[in-house]
Amino acid sequence: MDVTGFRVIGHPAGRTEGPDKTTGGALYAFDVCPPGTLWAKALRSPYPAARIASIDTSRAEALPGVRAVLTGGDVAGRLQGRQVRDVPLLAQDVVRFAGEKVAVVAADDEETAQRAAGMIAVEYEEMTPLLDAQQAAQPDARLIHPGMGAYEGFRRPPAQPSNVFFSATFGIGDVDAGFAEADLVFEDDYYCARTHPAFFEPRCCVVSVESGGRAHVWSSNKTPFGLRQALALALGIDEETIVVHPVHVGGDFGSKTAPFDEPLAYLLSVRTGRPVKMVMDQVEDLGAGNPKHAAVMRVRTGVKRDGTITAHLQEMYFDSGAYAGLMPLGALAGVDRIAANWYIPNARFVQHHVYTNNLPGGYMRGPGEVQGSFAMESHLDEVARRLEMDPLEFRIGNILREGQRTPMNELFAEVRAGETLRAAVERSGYGGSKRPGAGIGIAMCARPAGGGESYAEVVLNADATVVLKTPIFEPGTGAYTMFAQVAAEVLGVRVASVDVQVWDTDAVPFDSGVAGSRTTRMAIPAVHEAAEAALEGLLQAASAQTGWPVDALTSEDGQIWHGGTESISWTSVVEAAGGTISGRGHSQVTGQPEHTAFAAQVAEVEVDEETGQVRILRFTSAHDVGTIINPIAHQGQINGAVVMGFGYALQEELLTDAGRVTTLSLADFKLPNVADLPALETVLVPSTAGAAPYNAKAIGEVPLLAVAPAIANAIRDATGVRMKSLPVTAERVLAALRGRDAGVIPSPEGEGTRFSAG
Repeated sequence: MDVTGFRVIGHPAGRTEGPDKTTGGALYAFDVCPPGTLWAKALRSPYPAARIASIDTSRAEALPGVRAVLTGGDVAGRLQGRQVRDVPLLAQDVVRFAGEKVAVVAADDEETAQRAAGMIAVEYEEMTPLLDAQQAAQPDARLIHPGMGAYEGFRRPPAQPSNVFFSATFGIGDVDAGFAEADLVFEDDYYCARTHPAFFEPRCCVVSVESGGRAHVWSSNKTPFGLRQALALALGIDEETIVVHPVHVGGDFGSKTAPFDEPLAYLLSVRTGRPVKMVMDQVEDLGAGNPKHAAVMRVRTGVKRDGTITAHLQEMYFDSGAYAGLMPLGALAGVDRIAANWYIPNARFVQHHVYTNNLPGGYMRGPGEVQGSFAMESHLDEVARRLEMDPLEFRIGNILREGQRTPMNELFAEVRAGETLRAAVERSGYGGSKRPGAGIGIAMCARPAGGGESYAEVVLNADATVVLKTPIFEPGTGAYTMFAQVAAEVLGVRVASVDVQVWDTDAVPFDSGVAGSRTTRMAIPAVHEAAEAALEGLLQAASAQTGWPVDALTSEDGQIWHGGTESISWTSVVEAAGGTISGRGHSQVTGQPEHTAFAAQVAEVEVDEETGQVRILRFTSAHDVGTIINPIAHQGQINGAVVMGFGYALQEELLTDAGRVTTLSLADFKLPNVADLPALETVLVPSTAGAAPYNAKAIGEVPLLAVAPAIANAIRDATGVRMKSLPVTAERVLAALRGRDAGVIPSPEGEGTRFSAG
């Protein structure tokens, strides 16, 4: 990338918060412990569906050190959620998933709280759980939420109570006419398992409510203003009485946005008059957190014999589990972003979100996009092979080009899908010779940056240092370093001169928080505007002191220069102006950006036909990028997403038995480690357009979306077997290979690819 003309932008920069994190100085929610803090622990249901006949808390309340016990009766009618408010603070009358909170205890220490929770006696009347989303979606299925008509926040509430609480259809053209035009029609079913973000920091919150009602909250939640709003709605209090204090977030990968224990900690603090801390351990988070949704997808495509796609239909059922409230929008927003690298004149996408008695799903990197992309990119690769076309040739014939609308009826400027595909193919050596047992697969995706609102303030000090204030609670993505680089570039100072400080929720009216690849598009403009305003104030002050015209002044390394020949020190200017000069910025961007970012990924794998083991030999990731602000962070996002994709493709699955999660530790829930990694290669395709200052583009989610289908397509190339279920474990591959040898190619429904004449 050409960084000519930039002092800081485009140059590698270490993490601004790195020293604190590596030396133990960084403050996380778990570290917060005000004087007198109590510990709280929850009692959880062992059943996925049951009526609560009775609860006896007397033994727990009598235990020395116990200060308060709450059950569903104490919080009757109180519901929480990010948008849909359907999650009871504690189960009331019924439990809807194994792991749901039934009671909570506050005690002097963690051990006492845990012991007391185990002493609560609950009598259950078991019900038959609904664990299959497609069965739960049937009109005659038992209603998991008979009273859902009273819930607030549904984007499109069903006309009458239904386990299908959200459905949406979108697309372009006339799909029926497109299928009628086709020579051949192919249909496949695909399945994606439930999986967990596997962050290392446990969910934690500390709430301290003062006698006057003022509540102080520390939480491992990256959307503090959303948390404040959800907490206020659940408790029926004013948002202004709550302040969420900044802490570091130890990883989230999209899932630390929903409220979990904060309302209960608040109520326990009110009841006891003391601060209350709640921490979900790893067993609780794996068993009762908010994982990525399991999904079943039926895909149908019509093509001409020359490979031209005439129609595409994709219907997706997402198992949302017992509640919708853990999703920020009450549904998976990413579903409407799949397929943007294809030109399909007639396309329809249908999504259904279904209540079941499984643990509730939430948001995780690429929500809905990862599942939908796996189905679509695998299916179209299979269509090409059934047509006896090279998948690359098929892609080139149907790839999105400038001026064409996406299958979601979006129109983007500077479409670089073709250039990105060619870059990946050239670097990967696609089409070359392969050793026995090896295969190579391609997949693509596109992902525009999300929108939102943010603020920033830049304060210039007399010693030529800079304080940059932001409301962003950053979960480890490197945003603070990026902000510091933008401010340093504008002001002509070193990155090390910029001190990033994080506001609490009292400081500004609102901030959307980190999510949806929106930080670059949403927050950088606010930082840039604040830095420009501060610089303008500095130059105006220098002009007033010297008489030099403002438009002839520049700032560099603590000096204000006039024409490059004479200067005045920043120190003297700021001191004369009262000791500090500041500027504020505000950004609010909504709707679709003008540009999107494309990615093309090529996997080369080797399959051991005796064991079914898949080994990734090489992985190439090509990205359409604008100006990269920090190359280290940018590459880190790509590498991290690709490795996450390896896990999603081959290893990670939250296994359940009769609705109960059985993979309750990271020893059972397998994550990729360094021994699983092949050579990772990145190709950058430069673009002159982006959605933020300096023409920057987002990189947070797009490197993940096509990883799994690229690997599945490579397995198909190596073995002739189409794997339709994620993860593609060795056991599933071996079963498929045995089916192949017996003349059967299995799918999730026990069927092969179906096709017919158009």
